[in-house]
Amino acid sequence: MKKKKFNIIVKKITISLLCIFLLSGCTKQLKDENKQVVTNKETGQSITENIICKPTNKDVIKIYEKNKVDISKLPSCDKFTPLKNYEGLWTSIFVKPLAWVILQIGVLLNNYGLSIIITCLLIRIILMPITQKTAMQSELIKKAQPELNKLEKKYQGKDSQEDQAKKAQEMMMIYQKYKINPLSGCLLSFIQLPLLFGFLEAINRTPALFENNFLVFQMGTTPWVGIIVNHNYWYILLIVLIIGTTFISFRKTMKDQSGPAAQQMKYTIYFMLAMISVASLTLPAALGIYWIASSLFTIFQNTYVERKKQK
Repeated sequence: MKKKKFNIIVKKITISLLCIFLLSGCTKQLKDENKQVVTNKETGQSITENIICKPTNKDVIKIYEKNKVDISKLPSCDKFTPLKNYEGLWTSIFVKPLAWVILQIGVLLNNYGLSIIITCLLIRIILMPITQKTAMQSELIKKAQPELNKLEKKYQGKDSQEDQAKKAQEMMMIYQKYKINPLSGCLLSFIQLPLLFGFLEAINRTPALFENNFLVFQMGTTPWVGIIVNHNYWYILLIVLIIGTTFISFRKTMKDQSGPAAQQMKYTIYFMLAMISVASLTLPAALGIYWIASSLFTIFQNTYVERKKQK
């Protein structure tokens, strides 16, 4: 019964997050007179209408002028402040301040790609007490896994309401024995989702981030256009790094787990990897840079927790 309550709580949190994204301000794609989304042919990026500061790239400026978007009143990106023009809870409290931090560090270092990495790491360090607790919970679940597997076998084929109630009760006793909090295992997912959406919106709405280069990557260019149109095969490396770091971070979470739950998790991981692989082709390289930095942080954090548990 408690498992059902837990699932209800998870659904409520997920719905609440979706409501924030959908109802509290978001990226508005620029559309032409035929109501078609305007895309920068050189980068493959869908152009955002409600950018927060002025672009400097002449081709980008021409796109806005052609589609009759007045950008003359916008501040330059280095003078942008997040306190003006309230656009809803999500945008005003998270996206604009996030963009401002990235811009300030970028101006200081004269490198916006490095700024995205540093901002990502700073946020992950601030959230480390929560994410470390989640990682510790994963280690506790690994210890409890043999007993959880025995419980699954014990009630295999027993689908009556009474048997399921007993199973849930015994499962909670195992959780209490190992001091496992089922909710804490989902915290990392709930943190990563808004961070991902926040960085994507900040990148799409901030010309300084999608107009500039980092190493061999034009940050607004999608890997698909970078490889197929621009013949820059370094974007293949970007995709490999995105998929590779994601896979390793997932494997770190899966390590030493067994039984039906582990098998289900394995299928989930493969599905997620497939989705991420497809998405990485069509999203700006800047978001890929963020994702790699975030995944590497997760890998190092999980490694640290594992070594700490062995001592």
